Amino acid sequence: MAYIQVLPEFGLVVDPMVGVVTTAGVSYTPVLEQVAELEKITDDLVGMLSGEGNFLASFPNREGVLNVAGGVTAFWYGMAIGLLVAGVVVFGLL
Repeated sequence: MAYIQVLPEFGLVVDPMVGVVTTAGVSYTPVLEQVAELEKITDDLVGMLSGEGNFLASFPNREGVLNVAGGVTAFWYGMAIGLLVAGVVVFGLL
């Protein structure tokens, strides 16, 4: 594999197959593959904020399940906080 010299005094070269500045003889291709996979995962996490679409590691036909899960969670948190406030009011009146 041929390298293009960038800074020979520091041993920096450009790997033309990857397009990254590296040290001579070292390729960052495995690191770039892991970064690409992490980018897919972060896009999946950001996509969860909208509540639409499908997860990377989910079963088929599960689109929109985040909206249902969010609604159920909000309902139970609302019930818990509402009962807590009602309990404080009732015990405050006794």
